[in-house]
Amino acid sequence: MPTAINKPRIQSVDLLRGIIMVIMSLDHVRDFFHKDAFTGNPLDPATSYPLLYFTRWITHFCAPTFVFLSGLSSWLQSQRKSKAELRRFLITRGLWLVVFDLTIMTFCFTLDVRFDMFILETLWSIGMGLVVLGLLIGLPYRYILIIGLVILFGHNLLDIPEAAAKNGLPVWWKLLHQPGIVPLWGSHNLFVFYPFLSWAGLTLLGYCCGKLFMENKRLLVRIGFAAIVLFFIIRGINVYGDPVRWQPQKTTMATIFSFMNVQKYPPSLLYLLATMGPVLIALGLLKNSDSKLPKAITIFGRVPLFYFALHFLILHIATAITYLGRGHTLAEGMKGLPMMPFKFVMPGEGYSLAAVYGIWVLIVFVMYPISKWYDGYKSTHKDKWWLSYL
Repeated sequence: MPTAINKPRIQSVDLLRGIIMVIMSLDHVRDFFHKDAFTGNPLDPATSYPLLYFTRWITHFCAPTFVFLSGLSSWLQSQRKSKAELRRFLITRGLWLVVFDLTIMTFCFTLDVRFDMFILETLWSIGMGLVVLGLLIGLPYRYILIIGLVILFGHNLLDIPEAAAKNGLPVWWKLLHQPGIVPLWGSHNLFVFYPFLSWAGLTLLGYCCGKLFMENKRLLVRIGFAAIVLFFIIRGINVYGDPVRWQPQKTTMATIFSFMNVQKYPPSLLYLLATMGPVLIALGLLKNSDSKLPKAITIFGRVPLFYFALHFLILHIATAITYLGRGHTLAEGMKGLPMMPFKFVMPGEGYSLAAVYGIWVLIVFVMYPISKWYDGYKSTHKDKWWLSYL
Protein backbone atom coordinates (compact mmCIF):
# COMPACT_ATOMS: atom_id res chain seq x y z
CA MET A 1 0.00 0.00 0.00
CA PRO A 2 1.38 3.48 -0.89
CA THR A 3 2.41 5.51 2.09
CA ALA A 4 0.91 8.95 2.65
CA ILE A 5 4.06 10.99 2.42
CA ASN A 6 4.61 14.39 0.86
CA LYS A 7 6.72 14.30 -2.26
CA PRO A 8 8.06 17.36 -4.05
CA ARG A 9 6.17 18.48 -7.14
CA ILE A 10 7.65 17.51 -10.49
CA GLN A 11 8.78 20.78 -12.02
CA SER A 12 8.68 19.62 -15.64
CA VAL A 13 4.95 18.83 -15.33
CA ASP A 14 4.27 22.25 -13.82
CA LEU A 15 6.39 23.85 -16.55
CA LEU A 16 4.41 22.17 -19.31
CA ARG A 17 1.14 23.13 -17.65
CA GLY A 18 2.39 26.69 -17.23
CA ILE A 19 3.35 26.97 -20.90
CA ILE A 20 -0.09 25.76 -21.89
CA MET A 21 -1.76 28.25 -19.54
CA VAL A 22 0.12 31.13 -21.11
CA ILE A 23 -1.04 29.93 -24.54
CA MET A 24 -4.59 29.53 -23.21
CA SER A 25 -4.63 33.20 -22.24
CA LEU A 26 -4.04 34.14 -25.88
CA ASP A 27 -7.20 32.34 -26.96
CA HIS A 28 -9.30 34.03 -24.29
CA VAL A 29 -7.91 37.46 -25.15
CA ARG A 30 -8.76 36.81 -28.81
CA ASP A 31 -12.31 35.78 -27.82
CA PHE A 32 -12.91 38.95 -25.88
CA PHE A 33 -10.98 41.61 -27.76
CA HIS A 34 -10.48 40.66 -31.43
CA LYS A 35 -12.79 42.56 -33.76
CA ASP A 36 -13.54 39.44 -35.79
CA ALA A 37 -14.03 37.08 -32.83
CA PHE A 38 -17.79 36.81 -33.40
CA THR A 39 -18.04 37.50 -37.12
CA GLY A 40 -16.29 34.46 -38.52
CA ASN A 41 -14.35 31.28 -37.90
CA PRO A 42 -10.57 31.80 -37.56
CA LEU A 43 -10.05 28.24 -38.86
CA ASP A 44 -12.19 28.68 -41.98
CA PRO A 45 -9.80 27.97 -44.89
CA ALA A 46 -11.78 30.28 -47.16
CA THR A 47 -11.45 33.39 -45.00
CA SER A 48 -8.57 32.93 -42.54
CA TYR A 49 -4.94 33.96 -42.91
CA PRO A 50 -1.77 32.42 -41.42
CA LEU A 51 -1.37 34.50 -38.24
CA LEU A 52 -5.06 34.35 -37.33
CA TYR A 53 -5.20 30.61 -38.07
CA PHE A 54 -2.07 29.99 -35.99
CA THR A 55 -3.41 32.13 -33.13
CA ARG A 56 -6.46 29.92 -32.86
CA TRP A 57 -4.92 26.54 -33.74
CA ILE A 58 -2.03 26.77 -31.28
CA THR A 59 -4.56 27.03 -28.47
CA HIS A 60 -5.94 23.59 -29.43
CA PHE A 61 -3.18 22.21 -27.22
CA CYS A 62 -4.66 23.73 -24.07
CA ALA A 63 -7.74 21.70 -23.12
CA PRO A 64 -6.33 18.26 -23.99
CA THR A 65 -3.11 18.99 -22.09
CA PHE A 66 -5.03 20.06 -18.98
CA VAL A 67 -7.21 16.95 -19.15
CA PHE A 68 -4.28 14.62 -19.84
CA LEU A 69 -2.18 16.07 -17.03
CA SER A 70 -5.09 15.70 -14.61
CA GLY A 71 -4.93 11.97 -15.36
CA LEU A 72 -1.14 11.86 -15.10
CA SER A 73 -1.26 13.74 -11.79
CA SER A 74 -3.74 11.15 -10.57
CA TRP A 75 -1.12 8.46 -11.22
CA LEU A 76 1.38 10.48 -9.19
CA GLN A 77 -1.23 10.71 -6.42
CA SER A 78 -1.59 6.92 -6.54
CA GLN A 79 2.02 6.59 -5.44
CA ARG A 80 1.21 8.09 -2.04
CA LYS A 81 -2.46 7.22 -1.55
CA SER A 82 -4.27 3.92 -1.12
CA LYS A 83 -6.85 2.94 -3.75
CA ALA A 84 -9.67 3.89 -1.41
CA GLU A 85 -8.10 7.26 -0.59
CA LEU A 86 -7.43 7.99 -4.25
CA ARG A 87 -10.95 7.00 -5.30
CA ARG A 88 -12.47 9.29 -2.69
CA PHE A 89 -10.18 12.17 -3.67
CA LEU A 90 -10.78 11.82 -7.41
CA ILE A 91 -14.55 11.62 -7.14
CA THR A 92 -14.91 14.46 -4.65
CA ARG A 93 -12.46 16.71 -6.51
CA GLY A 94 -14.13 15.89 -9.81
CA LEU A 95 -17.57 16.79 -8.48
CA TRP A 96 -16.12 19.95 -6.95
CA LEU A 97 -14.79 21.01 -10.36
CA VAL A 98 -18.24 20.47 -11.87
CA VAL A 99 -19.79 22.69 -9.19
CA PHE A 100 -17.03 25.27 -9.69
CA ASP A 101 -17.79 25.29 -13.43
CA LEU A 102 -21.52 25.77 -12.91
CA THR A 103 -21.01 28.64 -10.45
CA ILE A 104 -17.71 30.52 -10.45
CA MET A 105 -16.70 29.88 -14.07
CA THR A 106 -20.23 30.42 -15.37
CA PHE A 107 -20.18 33.86 -13.75
CA CYS A 108 -16.70 34.58 -15.17
CA PHE A 109 -18.03 33.66 -18.63
CA THR A 110 -21.26 35.63 -18.42
CA LEU A 111 -21.00 38.27 -15.67
CA ASP A 112 -24.67 37.42 -15.20
CA VAL A 113 -25.82 37.28 -11.57
CA ARG A 114 -29.16 35.81 -12.73
CA PHE A 115 -27.37 32.77 -14.21
CA ASP A 116 -29.68 32.60 -17.22
CA MET A 117 -27.17 30.23 -18.79
CA PHE A 118 -25.14 27.65 -16.90
CA ILE A 119 -22.02 26.49 -18.74
CA LEU A 120 -20.28 23.12 -18.75
CA GLU A 121 -16.85 23.63 -20.25
CA THR A 122 -13.23 22.75 -19.49
CA LEU A 123 -13.47 22.21 -15.73
CA TRP A 124 -16.58 20.06 -16.14
CA SER A 125 -14.75 17.82 -18.60
CA ILE A 126 -11.78 17.50 -16.25
CA GLY A 127 -14.08 16.87 -13.30
CA MET A 128 -16.09 14.17 -15.04
CA GLY A 129 -12.88 12.54 -16.23
CA LEU A 130 -11.68 12.36 -12.63
CA VAL A 131 -15.01 10.91 -11.52
CA VAL A 132 -14.83 8.21 -14.21
CA LEU A 133 -11.23 7.46 -13.27
CA GLY A 134 -12.19 7.30 -9.60
CA LEU A 135 -14.92 4.77 -10.37
CA LEU A 136 -12.49 2.63 -12.38
CA ILE A 137 -9.43 3.03 -10.19
CA GLY A 138 -9.82 -0.42 -8.64
CA LEU A 139 -9.42 -2.12 -12.03
CA PRO A 140 -6.05 -3.49 -13.16
CA TYR A 141 -3.86 -1.04 -15.06
CA ARG A 142 -4.32 -2.81 -18.41
CA TYR A 143 -8.13 -2.59 -18.21
CA ILE A 144 -8.02 1.17 -17.61
CA LEU A 145 -5.64 1.48 -20.56
CA ILE A 146 -7.92 -0.58 -22.82
CA ILE A 147 -11.01 1.44 -21.87
CA GLY A 148 -9.14 4.69 -22.59
CA LEU A 149 -7.96 3.45 -25.98
CA VAL A 150 -11.43 2.19 -26.94
CA ILE A 151 -12.91 5.61 -26.15
CA LEU A 152 -10.11 7.43 -28.00
CA PHE A 153 -10.29 5.37 -31.19
CA GLY A 154 -13.97 4.46 -31.12
CA HIS A 155 -15.99 7.46 -29.97
CA ASN A 156 -16.20 8.94 -33.48
CA LEU A 157 -18.47 6.02 -34.39
CA LEU A 158 -21.09 7.99 -32.48
CA ASP A 159 -20.93 10.60 -35.25
CA ILE A 160 -23.01 8.22 -37.38
CA PRO A 161 -26.17 8.11 -35.23
CA GLU A 162 -25.70 11.81 -34.42
CA ALA A 163 -25.79 12.71 -38.11
CA ALA A 164 -28.91 10.58 -38.58
CA ALA A 165 -30.73 11.95 -35.54
CA LYS A 166 -29.72 15.59 -36.16
CA ASN A 167 -31.28 17.47 -33.21
CA GLY A 168 -33.40 14.64 -31.85
CA LEU A 169 -30.90 13.33 -29.30
CA PRO A 170 -31.65 13.01 -25.56
CA VAL A 171 -30.05 15.21 -22.92
CA TRP A 172 -27.72 12.46 -21.66
CA TRP A 173 -26.30 12.12 -25.18
CA LYS A 174 -25.48 15.82 -25.25
CA LEU A 175 -23.64 15.48 -21.97
CA LEU A 176 -21.65 12.59 -23.43
CA HIS A 177 -20.88 13.55 -26.99
CA GLN A 178 -22.79 16.38 -28.66
CA PRO A 179 -22.51 20.03 -27.59
CA GLY A 180 -25.69 22.02 -27.40
CA ILE A 181 -28.11 24.00 -25.27
CA VAL A 182 -30.50 22.23 -22.91
CA PRO A 183 -33.55 24.18 -21.64
CA LEU A 184 -33.89 24.10 -17.85
CA TRP A 185 -36.63 26.28 -16.37
CA GLY A 186 -38.00 29.68 -17.27
CA SER A 187 -35.26 31.67 -19.00
CA HIS A 188 -32.49 29.41 -17.70
CA ASN A 189 -30.54 27.12 -20.01
CA LEU A 190 -27.59 24.75 -19.78
CA PHE A 191 -24.86 25.16 -22.40
CA VAL A 192 -23.00 21.86 -22.81
CA PHE A 193 -19.80 23.20 -24.34
CA TYR A 194 -17.57 20.21 -23.56
CA PRO A 195 -19.34 16.81 -23.80
CA PHE A 196 -17.24 14.64 -21.56
CA LEU A 197 -16.94 11.15 -23.09
CA SER A 198 -13.78 11.63 -25.18
CA TRP A 199 -12.23 13.86 -22.49
CA ALA A 200 -12.81 11.09 -19.93
CA GLY A 201 -11.00 8.67 -22.24
CA LEU A 202 -8.07 11.09 -22.38
CA THR A 203 -8.03 11.30 -18.57
CA LEU A 204 -7.73 7.50 -18.37
CA LEU A 205 -4.87 7.53 -20.87
CA GLY A 206 -3.16 10.33 -18.94
CA TYR A 207 -3.35 8.18 -15.82
CA CYS A 208 -1.81 5.23 -17.68
CA CYS A 209 0.95 7.41 -19.15
CA GLY A 210 1.88 8.46 -15.64
CA LYS A 211 3.55 5.07 -15.30
CA LEU A 212 5.60 5.70 -18.47
CA PHE A 213 6.44 9.21 -17.33
CA MET A 214 8.00 7.83 -14.17
CA GLU A 215 9.64 4.76 -15.70
CA ASN A 216 10.26 5.18 -19.45
CA LYS A 217 10.17 8.71 -20.87
CA ARG A 218 11.81 7.54 -24.11
CA LEU A 219 8.80 5.36 -24.83
CA LEU A 220 6.58 8.38 -24.12
CA VAL A 221 8.46 10.32 -26.81
CA ARG A 222 8.14 7.45 -29.30
CA ILE A 223 4.41 7.22 -28.67
CA GLY A 224 4.19 10.96 -29.30
CA PHE A 225 5.88 10.66 -32.69
CA ALA A 226 3.70 7.64 -33.52
CA ALA A 227 0.57 9.70 -32.73
CA ILE A 228 1.68 12.43 -35.15
CA VAL A 229 2.37 9.90 -37.92
CA LEU A 230 -0.97 8.22 -37.28
CA PHE A 231 -2.71 11.58 -37.50
CA PHE A 232 -1.33 12.23 -40.99
CA ILE A 233 -2.19 8.71 -42.16
CA ILE A 234 -5.79 8.73 -40.91
CA ARG A 235 -6.38 12.35 -41.97
CA GLY A 236 -4.95 11.61 -45.39
CA ILE A 237 -7.30 8.65 -45.86
CA ASN A 238 -10.11 11.08 -44.99
CA VAL A 239 -12.72 8.48 -44.01
CA TYR A 240 -12.77 8.26 -40.21
CA GLY A 241 -11.56 10.11 -37.15
CA ASP A 242 -13.26 13.47 -37.62
CA PRO A 243 -16.84 14.34 -38.62
CA VAL A 244 -15.62 17.00 -41.06
CA ARG A 245 -13.58 15.81 -44.04
CA TRP A 246 -10.79 17.99 -45.40
CA GLN A 247 -11.10 19.23 -48.96
CA PRO A 248 -8.68 20.65 -51.54
CA GLN A 249 -8.87 24.44 -51.67
CA LYS A 250 -7.93 27.12 -54.20
CA THR A 251 -4.46 27.60 -52.66
CA THR A 252 -1.95 25.31 -50.99
CA MET A 253 -2.18 27.30 -47.75
CA ALA A 254 -5.96 27.04 -47.67
CA THR A 255 -5.70 23.28 -48.31
CA ILE A 256 -3.34 22.96 -45.34
CA PHE A 257 -5.85 24.94 -43.28
CA SER A 258 -8.61 22.51 -44.26
CA PHE A 259 -6.40 19.49 -43.55
CA MET A 260 -5.50 20.69 -40.06
CA ASN A 261 -8.98 21.93 -39.13
CA VAL A 262 -10.11 19.15 -36.80
CA GLN A 263 -13.07 19.17 -34.42
CA LYS A 264 -12.66 20.22 -30.80
CA TYR A 265 -16.27 20.04 -29.55
CA PRO A 266 -16.13 17.15 -28.75
CA PRO A 267 -12.46 16.43 -29.52
CA SER A 268 -12.21 14.02 -32.42
CA LEU A 269 -9.67 11.21 -32.65
CA LEU A 270 -7.67 13.30 -35.11
CA TYR A 271 -7.81 16.37 -32.88
CA LEU A 272 -6.37 14.38 -29.98
CA LEU A 273 -3.68 12.71 -32.11
CA ALA A 274 -2.58 16.06 -33.54
CA THR A 275 -2.37 17.76 -30.16
CA MET A 276 -1.31 15.00 -27.81
CA GLY A 277 1.52 13.79 -30.05
CA PRO A 278 3.59 16.96 -29.51
CA VAL A 279 2.51 17.10 -25.85
CA LEU A 280 3.81 13.57 -25.20
CA ILE A 281 7.11 14.48 -26.87
CA ALA A 282 7.40 17.62 -24.75
CA LEU A 283 6.51 15.71 -21.60
CA GLY A 284 9.25 13.18 -22.33
CA LEU A 285 11.91 15.78 -23.15
CA LEU A 286 11.26 18.64 -20.71
CA LYS A 287 13.75 18.86 -17.87
CA ASN A 288 13.77 20.72 -14.59
CA SER A 289 15.41 24.11 -15.00
CA ASP A 290 16.68 26.83 -12.68
CA SER A 291 16.58 29.50 -15.42
CA LYS A 292 14.44 32.54 -14.67
CA LEU A 293 11.91 32.19 -17.49
CA PRO A 294 11.06 28.49 -16.96
CA LYS A 295 10.81 29.07 -13.21
CA ALA A 296 8.45 32.01 -13.79
CA ILE A 297 6.24 29.99 -16.15
CA THR A 298 6.25 27.11 -13.68
CA ILE A 299 4.49 29.37 -11.17
CA PHE A 300 1.44 29.45 -13.45
CA GLY A 301 1.48 25.66 -13.69
CA ARG A 302 1.43 25.33 -9.90
CA VAL A 303 -1.82 27.32 -9.50
CA PRO A 304 -3.85 26.35 -12.60
CA LEU A 305 -7.39 26.69 -11.25
CA PHE A 306 -6.65 30.01 -9.56
CA TYR A 307 -5.04 31.39 -12.73
CA PHE A 308 -7.79 30.07 -14.99
CA ALA A 309 -10.68 31.65 -13.09
CA LEU A 310 -9.02 34.95 -12.16
CA HIS A 311 -7.53 35.78 -15.57
CA PHE A 312 -10.88 35.03 -17.23
CA LEU A 313 -12.73 37.29 -14.79
CA ILE A 314 -10.21 40.11 -15.31
CA LEU A 315 -10.50 39.81 -19.10
CA HIS A 316 -14.29 39.84 -19.04
CA ILE A 317 -14.46 42.86 -16.72
CA ALA A 318 -11.97 44.69 -18.97
CA THR A 319 -14.14 43.78 -21.96
CA ALA A 320 -17.23 45.17 -20.23
CA ILE A 321 -15.41 48.43 -19.46
CA THR A 322 -14.29 48.91 -23.08
CA TYR A 323 -17.77 47.92 -24.31
CA LEU A 324 -19.42 50.58 -22.15
CA GLY A 325 -16.69 53.03 -23.15
CA ARG A 326 -17.78 52.67 -26.79
CA GLY A 327 -21.21 54.08 -25.88
CA HIS A 328 -23.22 50.93 -25.21
CA THR A 329 -25.55 50.71 -22.23
CA LEU A 330 -25.43 48.27 -19.35
CA ALA A 331 -28.75 46.80 -20.49
CA GLU A 332 -27.34 46.15 -23.98
CA GLY A 333 -24.30 44.51 -22.49
CA MET A 334 -26.29 42.21 -20.24
CA LYS A 335 -28.52 41.20 -23.15
CA GLY A 336 -25.50 39.68 -24.87
CA LEU A 337 -25.65 37.64 -28.06
CA PRO A 338 -28.47 35.20 -28.86
CA MET A 339 -27.72 31.71 -27.44
CA MET A 340 -24.16 32.69 -26.54
CA PRO A 341 -22.68 32.86 -23.03
CA PHE A 342 -20.61 36.03 -23.46
CA LYS A 343 -21.99 39.39 -22.36
CA PHE A 344 -20.67 42.87 -23.21
CA VAL A 345 -19.49 41.92 -26.70
CA MET A 346 -20.63 43.10 -30.11
CA PRO A 347 -19.72 41.36 -33.39
CA GLY A 348 -17.40 43.52 -35.47
CA GLU A 349 -16.28 45.64 -32.53
CA GLY A 350 -12.88 45.23 -30.95
CA TYR A 351 -9.24 45.50 -31.86
CA SER A 352 -6.67 44.26 -34.34
CA LEU A 353 -4.81 41.00 -33.95
CA ALA A 354 -1.66 42.97 -33.08
CA ALA A 355 -3.54 44.60 -30.20
CA VAL A 356 -4.74 41.17 -29.09
CA TYR A 357 -1.14 40.01 -28.75
CA GLY A 358 -0.29 43.14 -26.76
CA ILE A 359 -3.19 42.59 -24.36
CA TRP A 360 -2.14 38.94 -24.04
CA VAL A 361 1.36 39.91 -22.91
CA LEU A 362 -0.14 42.41 -20.47
CA ILE A 363 -2.50 39.91 -18.81
CA VAL A 364 0.31 37.38 -18.40
CA PHE A 365 2.47 40.03 -16.68
CA VAL A 366 -0.45 41.09 -14.47
CA MET A 367 -1.15 37.51 -13.44
CA TYR A 368 2.45 36.65 -12.54
CA PRO A 369 2.79 38.45 -9.15
CA ILE A 370 -0.74 37.41 -8.16
CA SER A 371 -0.05 33.78 -9.04
CA LYS A 372 3.29 33.89 -7.24
CA TRP A 373 1.62 35.20 -4.10
CA TYR A 374 -1.02 32.47 -4.20
CA ASP A 375 1.58 29.78 -4.83
CA GLY A 376 3.47 31.02 -1.79
CA TYR A 377 0.29 30.92 0.28
CA LYS A 378 -0.37 27.32 -0.74
CA SER A 379 3.22 26.33 -0.02
CA THR A 380 3.11 27.76 3.51
CA HIS A 381 -0.35 26.42 4.37
CA LYS A 382 -0.09 22.74 3.49
CA ASP A 383 -2.03 21.91 6.63
CA LYS A 384 -5.20 23.27 5.00
CA TRP A 385 -6.76 20.23 3.29
CA TRP A 386 -9.07 22.27 1.06
CA LEU A 387 -6.12 23.77 -0.82
CA SER A 388 -5.60 20.36 -2.47
CA TYR A 389 -8.90 20.92 -4.27
CA LEU A 390 -7.69 24.21 -5.77
